Amino acid sequence: MLRMGSAGIRLSGRFIVTCRGSTGERKWEDYIDNLVVNEGLQYILDSAFLGSSQVTSFFIGLAGSTPSAAAANTLTTHAGFTEVSAYTGNRKAWTKVRSSQTLSNSASKASFSIDENDTTCGGALVGTVSTGTAGKLICAGAFSGGDKTADSGDTVEVQYDLAAADDGS
Repeated sequence: MLRMGSAGIRLSGRFIVTCRGSTGERKWEDYIDNLVVNEGLQYILDSAFLGSSQVTSFFIGLAGSTPSAAAANTLTTHAGFTEVSAYTGNRKAWTKVRSSQTLSNSASKASFSIDENDTTCGGALVGTVSTGTAGKLICAGAFSGGDKTADSGDTVEVQYDLAAADDGS
C-alpha cells in the first residue's frame, strides 16, 4: 500500500487458475491473491509517472511446487520457485482489457496445453517477456490450496485481474 500523507493507493492482483481434462471437464480450480514484487512496483511507478520507455506486453507463466513469493524476487532471481515448462510454447500473453480501475484477461484467458503427466503446478506469475529472464517480474504467488497436478492432454487456464483503488484512509 502506497501512502502519501493520509491518502493511499492499493494495488491488488488475483489469479484464477482452472485445470480442464482432455474432455473439457474441470479437474481443479484455485485462486492466488498475489504479491506485486518490488521490481513490479518500480516498473508501475516508472511507467505512470516518469514516462519511462516501457514494454506494453505482459506474459503469464506457471510456477512449480509451492512458489515462495518474496518482494525481492525478479525473473532472474526468484528464490523459492521454479517455472513449469511442461507445456507447449512460451509464457502466454496477458491479453487484458481495462474496466474502470481493473485490468483483466477474463475474456481471453492464458491457456497452457500440458504435455507431461504428473506436472506439478503451485502458482502463477506475470512478467514482461515471453521467455527467459531478461525482463521484469511484475507479480507471483502460490495457490491458496497447495500444489496441484496436471497431466498430458490437460489444459490449464489462467485469468489474472489487477485492480487499483484508493485505500480509503
